[in-house]
Amino acid sequence: MIATMLIDLDHLFASPIFDATRCSINFHPLHSYYAIGLYIILAFIKKTRILGIGLCIHIIADWIDCLFNVSSI
Repeated sequence: MIATMLIDLDHLFASPIFDATRCSINFHPLHSYYAIGLYIILAFIKKTRILGIGLCIHIIADWIDCLFNVSSI
């Protein structure tokens, strides 16, 4: 499950690397809607279920962060 945090490596390609007000959903390549669809599919395949669930949890956490950023503006 900890390895699913590696999808945050795509933040290194953004400029600036960290922006507290930026929503990472559909901004970074590994946080795109296509990637999220792949993560959901991985969650239903027996051999990749743990990885897929971990990636989905990561995306849900990022989505909640986006909700808090929008509500604090």
